[in-house]
Amino acid sequence: MPYYEFTDNDVIYNVVETNPEVEFFIYNNQVYYNNEREQYNAFTSSVELKHAGRPSGHINLYEMNVSRPTDHLIYPFVVKDGTMTAFKNISAESYKADFNHGDILTGSYPMTASIMKDRFGGTGGLSTPSAQEDYSDVEKGNKILALKNIFNSYTHLSDQYAYSASVEDTIDNGIASPGGWSKGSQEIGLVSIPSIFYGSSIEKGSVELKFYQTGTLIGTLRDDAKNGELIQVGPTGSNGSGSIAGVVLYNEGFLALTGSWDISNGENTDAYIASGESNPPRWIDFAVGANDGTAHAISASSFQMKFRGTNKIPTMTMFAHAPKGELNHSNNPTYIESGQPLTAVTSSTEYQESRHIAIKNVVSGNFSDQTGSFQKETYISKIGIYDDDKNLIAVAKLATPVKKTEERDYTFKMKYDF
Repeated sequence: MPYYEFTDNDVIYNVVETNPEVEFFIYNNQVYYNNEREQYNAFTSSVELKHAGRPSGHINLYEMNVSRPTDHLIYPFVVKDGTMTAFKNISAESYKADFNHGDILTGSYPMTASIMKDRFGGTGGLSTPSAQEDYSDVEKGNKILALKNIFNSYTHLSDQYAYSASVEDTIDNGIASPGGWSKGSQEIGLVSIPSIFYGSSIEKGSVELKFYQTGTLIGTLRDDAKNGELIQVGPTGSNGSGSIAGVVLYNEGFLALTGSWDISNGENTDAYIASGESNPPRWIDFAVGANDGTAHAISASSFQMKFRGTNKIPTMTMFAHAPKGELNHSNNPTYIESGQPLTAVTSSTEYQESRHIAIKNVVSGNFSDQTGSFQKETYISKIGIYDDDKNLIAVAKLATPVKKTEERDYTFKMKYDF
């Protein structure tokens, strides 16, 4: 089998950028992703496992345990040995103290992800919407304070990202109150989006949030300026129209919503914070019920979130050449005439193949049962990619084998996505 070495001009490295569209719809504590219908597990009717390997609004990372019986689930495992290989949730101390040599360490699938809503700060503010207690600086510090440097790193796009701002720093845009702000004490609704939904980052200018009350659109936010500011752009004449209601952390996948005005201008209410309460709709309340632990019904409000991701895929393009006059012999048994002896000598002490074996003529003629002048012909069906040590590392298959004659040369283009 001949080997051909790739030259510098035969291998090209580049990056393909894709922008997948993503849509979430939140209603009554349920999240729906890209208008997907619920897929039920055929082996159980329990609420916890009713979906085929994942809850509604989630992505299954490895698409494992889809509609499998609960006693036959796939799971990852490693055996404790001298390599110190373990799962990330097992510390080095626990690995040494809690497991013996030869013990099997197990994990669980599926690994699923979805968006999540948190609410912070304000009077009677909540670390999560389900916790009925006053806001704690310690609780808030775990998330908002951890994002302080991230917020400040975006200030080259807009001053609205600043973690804190004084009166002099405040821009007159309709949302800054006298005295500026501090995200360490400001009331914030934080929507977290796992990177599996957007890839490298959220595309600037693609974010759109819609707030519905009893099916009627009462507010729309968009980042039309591509500077991270979520500006209320509709409906026309709505309360707060033109105001900035939050910012987008594009690379990290967070929406920090600070708009605290009544979007409906006193016309609508819902139990956004606690059961039995009547609270006006505010952008801080957007996406309440999205995996935040809310147990009571929020039946009058629904939320829609759209954006596009930026997914960068490293690719390698390779060109394999089949030159003229080469690659016209084959080890396939159909390459030679059938019925001819393949061995010249066979005995208990000697084995010798025939020195002259006729190649089958597969060139067709213009008439019935006639063959044309003899030509060496093969059919290329696969291309193997090897490393420096002649180890096969990849195989490219052609959908239809290509006829190779001595007069023909070919160049095959192959692309590999990492």
